[in-house]
Formats: sequence, structure tokens, C-alpha cells
Amino acid sequence: MRFSVVETGYDQRQVDSCLDELGIRLTRLAARAEVAAGAGREWDQIRQEATLLRGLVDRQGVPTDGGALAARRDASAVEREAAEILAQARSELDAAREEARQVRERVYAEAMQARREFEAALHERRRREARVDRILAGLPGEAVPADTPTAAASTGGVPATRVATGTSEVSVERPEPGTRVA
Repeated sequence: MRFSVVETGYDQRQVDSCLDELGIRLTRLAARAEVAAGAGREWDQIRQEATLLRGLVDRQGVPTDGGALAARRDASAVEREAAEILAQARSELDAAREEARQVRERVYAEAMQARREFEAALHERRRREARVDRILAGLPGEAVPADTPTAAASTGGVPATRVATGTSEVSVERPEPGTRVA
């Protein structure tokens, strides 16, 4: 999982999209696990029914013909098949649980990494904010004396002052009344 870093942390749409995708995947895994568990219950019921049928055959006694023997073999085969299917279902359930565990661990690790990165970015932002506050408060900078000439004063774009010209008076010519100023 990679998220774009924005001014206040991570892009919320990307984080929401990632969480939605993880939710969908976990829901699918849970459904697969439920199906596997359901299949296991069905096969348990089939096995119980086969056991009951076998018990009925055993209680009626063993006839001398091969019919009862064949019925026992069939019941035994059903029992073996049910056991195999149950074992397969349990194996699939275990695999689904393991996959879900791995997904949870990976998501947790990625969330922790995202949190560490967010906290580092937040710490850096607060550090920069504190630095700006110190600069604006005038702590690390030097005060500029009021009589220091500025670049604007030396270009002729701003009228000279007594301090900038080094004289005590400033000559300003005024036009005579009634004349035009070009």
C-alpha cells in the first residue's frame, strides 16, 4: 500500500479505497471459510447417516447371501468418501484461515508503517511551524536600523530623504501657480 502524502497527511480517498478493497477481500475469505465449514457439517451428517444405516444392517443379522456384505462395503465406501471430503473441507478451511491471518498481519503492518510515516510528517510540519514562528517573532534575525538606505531609495524610484542623501534639507521645486507640469 502506497499513499500520496498531502499537506495534512495521506490522501483520504486513497486510504478509503484501500480499506474498502481490504474489506471486500476479507468478506470473500469469510464466505469461503463459511462454505468450507458448512460442507464439513453436511459431510458429518452424511457420515452419521451412513453409520446409522450400517447399524441397522448389523442389527438385522448377517444373511448368508452376499447382499448384506455388499451393503456393508457400500456403507464403508460412503464413510471413507465422506471422511475424505471432510478432510478436504477442513484443509480448505485451514488454508482460508491462514490466508486471512496473513492478510490481517500484512494490513496491520502496512497501517503501522503508514501511521509512522504520518507521525513523522506531522512532526516535521510542527518543527517547520515552530521555526516559522521563531522567525516571525524576530528571535534569530537581526533588527534593521531605521536609517538604513534601501534598494528602492538608491534606484531613483523613491524620492530621497534627508537620511539617504546625507543632507539636512531636501530641495523640492514647486511649479509656479498657473503653469503646466509636463
